Amino acid sequence: MTALFVGHSYIDMTMVADSMPTGDEKAVAKDYAVSFGGNAVTAAFACAKLGVQTDLLTTMSDDWLGQMFWEMAHKYGVSIYPRKVARSSLSFVLPKGGKRAILRARDSHYLRPFMKLDVSSYEALHLDGHQADAALFYACAFRERGLLTSLDGGAVRTNTEEVLRHIDVAVVAEAFCRQLKLTPLETLTYLTSRGVKIAAVTEGEHGLLWSDEDGLISRMPALRVPEDKVVDTSGAGDVFHGAYLASYLRNRTARWAEHFAFARAASAFKIQHLGNEAGLPSLGDIAEMQRLYGENMVAI
Repeated sequence: MTALFVGHSYIDMTMVADSMPTGDEKAVAKDYAVSFGGNAVTAAFACAKLGVQTDLLTTMSDDWLGQMFWEMAHKYGVSIYPRKVARSSLSFVLPKGGKRAILRARDSHYLRPFMKLDVSSYEALHLDGHQADAALFYACAFRERGLLTSLDGGAVRTNTEEVLRHIDVAVVAEAFCRQLKLTPLETLTYLTSRGVKIAAVTEGEHGLLWSDEDGLISRMPALRVPEDKVVDTSGAGDVFHGAYLASYLRNRTARWAEHFAFARAASAFKIQHLGNEAGLPSLGDIAEMQRLYGENMVAI
């Protein structure tokens, strides 16, 4: 089982605080976590934690944050294919009340072309739309070989329309729908009209609205994690993506309802932990979430 992930890497600094100071104010955070970040990046680490051999084509720099990222990847057995940038990208994440505010500093000025890998050694691809040239190249290459292609549609990017024509599984955010000025239901129609086989919109605590292999539209409710156990929702969607890829690669004959139910339980684990690394679930953690909070889908 080998998967390729293409995206943009961050170092995330997640801090729990009552408020964000302004002006000359100072404040002390209650807790913090430092971890890898980025949509496809976090999905890659989640997939690796679940036993899939994972390669990651992502932005890297030679600074000390870049070295930190290399060490994290080595710890989880994620193989890095770097695309050089001058500085590492950084995110400050402030979770509070089931939401999270994020301030990012990003270097997306690529100093080198992306690496063109032999895709015959892979079984699935996951993109988050960053590195638009690499995303389109690999979407086309995987589709030509009949290999699964997956897209995290956190936002509409420069070549989203073109990339979608080579995507099998597209799971997009509500922000994606708003950019297109479409409702979630209309967005499912938009995605399937582009050739997407499994289309879904994540709606946070309201769960997942999606269209299955037969075109049946259903709602998969989010697992009812008690409010007092919700610590940090940042990265929950990224863990969801990594987990459904892992589920697919572990059992390709299963239907996507099973893959998404597995991923939903992975997200339920993530939101109970501060930072992306602490929120990576094991197979045992996912089984426990399903046992504690399992629910069924609702056809609409």
